[in-house]
Amino acid sequence: MPSSRKQYSPPAQEAFGEGFLPADRFAPLPERMRPKTLGEIVGQKHLIAEGKPLEQMFTSGNVHSMILWGPPGTGKTTIARVLAQNAKTAFFSLSAISSGVKDLREMIDEARRANARNKKRSILFIDEIHRFSKSQQDALLGAVEDGTITLIGATTENPSFEVISPLLSRARVYVLESLNVADLEEVLQRALSIDEELKQLEISFEPNAKKSLFALSGGDVRKMLSALELAVSIAGINPKGIILTQETIENAFGKKASRYDKGGEMHYDVISAFIKSMRNSDPNAAIYWLARMIDAGEDPEFIARRMVILSSEDIGNADPMALVLATSCWDAIRAVGWPESQLIFSQTVAYLASAPKSNAATTAIGKAMEDVKAYPDLPVPLHIRNAPTKLMKELGYSKGYQYAHSEENAHAEMTCLPEELADRIYYDPTEYGKEKEIRERLKGLEPRKYGE
Repeated sequence: MPSSRKQYSPPAQEAFGEGFLPADRFAPLPERMRPKTLGEIVGQKHLIAEGKPLEQMFTSGNVHSMILWGPPGTGKTTIARVLAQNAKTAFFSLSAISSGVKDLREMIDEARRANARNKKRSILFIDEIHRFSKSQQDALLGAVEDGTITLIGATTENPSFEVISPLLSRARVYVLESLNVADLEEVLQRALSIDEELKQLEISFEPNAKKSLFALSGGDVRKMLSALELAVSIAGINPKGIILTQETIENAFGKKASRYDKGGEMHYDVISAFIKSMRNSDPNAAIYWLARMIDAGEDPEFIARRMVILSSEDIGNADPMALVLATSCWDAIRAVGWPESQLIFSQTVAYLASAPKSNAATTAIGKAMEDVKAYPDLPVPLHIRNAPTKLMKELGYSKGYQYAHSEENAHAEMTCLPEELADRIYYDPTEYGKEKEIRERLKGLEPRKYGE
C-alpha cells in the first residue's frame, strides 16, 4: 500500500539549483501553468507586490512560519513552493487529509537529516492543515519551536477556529483573496500563449463563453484552468479551429452558468431584492434570492455583512435579538465554510424576514446627525459635565446633576440635551414588537414627549 505522504524534495542544491523541473506535458493544465517565480503569480498584490510581506521575505530569502488562509485555487501551494525554491532549502509536503501523526514524525526526522546536510532549516508545507486534529497539530509544535522546520500551512478555513493557539502564536497568518475577473483574464491569456499544448491550437471564445468561464470558476484559478482544458477537448477541432461556446464551458464545469455577475449589475440587483424581501417580511422571497447568491458563488461575508446592517436598519429594537443572531451568523459562516453555511444563512434569513420591523433607530441617528451639522459646537450642559477638579466644581460643573438610580424608575427630571435642542425627539419607537414596550416606558418617563 503506497504511503499517504508525498516524497520530500532532494537536498537544496539538487532540488532548487535551476528551480523546479518543468511540469510534464501530460500533467493537468493547472500543474503545467503553476508559477515558478513570485513574478508569475497573479493576484495577491497585497502580499507579493513590491514592499509587501511575502515579497520582502522572497527578497531576503528568510522564510518564517506562516499560515496561508484563503479560498481554493488562490495560490497557497504555489507561494509555498516559490518561497522554498528561492530560499534554496529542502521542501517537504504533506496533505492533512491523508496523513497521520506517524507520517508527520517521519517527515520531521527526514527534515532533521536534510538540515544536517544542507546547513539550512527545511520547509514543511501542510495542505489543508485545518483537517489535522489537535494532537496532530501538537506534534508539530516542538519541531517549529526548536527550528527544525519552517511551517507553511494552507487552509480554506478560519485559522482562529481551526489551528491551535500555541501553533498560531508561532506563525504569521496571511489572507489570500479570490482572483477577480482581470486576474483570471491574465491567467487565461498566459495559458493560451505559453502552454506547450494550448499554444499550438487556434482557440477562440463565442460571446459570453469567457464570461461563463470566469463566473463558474468563482475566483479559483485551478478550477478555471481544469475546465478550460476539458472544454477544449470537448469542443474538438473544426476548420475554424477550436471555438468555445457558453454551452461547452458549462458542460466542462458540469453546471449551467448563472447570469449573476459578482462585479456587475446583477450583483446589485439580487442583493437589493434580497434586502427588500427581508424588509418587507417575505421570508420565501428572501430565501430564494439567498439561494441565487449562493449558487452564483457570492462572497458569504458580503451577504452576512448586509444582514447585520439590515438587523439594525430595518428591525432595530422591534426585535433586539435580530442583531445578535445576524452577528452570530457572520461569525458562524466564517468558522464553518461552504456548503454547510447555507443552513446557517437560511435560518438567519428566515428569522430576520419574519421579525417585526422598525427603522426608528435608523431615523434617530439620521435626525441627530442633521442637528450636529446644523449646530456643531453646542456646549454640554453644566450639570452633566465631568468635574474632576476643584476649579471645575467651583465653575458649576456637575452642579444640579441627579443620579438616575436614586430616582423613581431610574429617571431624573433633568434634560441631557443642549438647551437649544431640549425638545428634540430623535428616537421615536414604533408600535411593533419589543418597541411597543419601549414606547410605553418612555411615555411614562417623559409624557410631554411621548404622550398621546
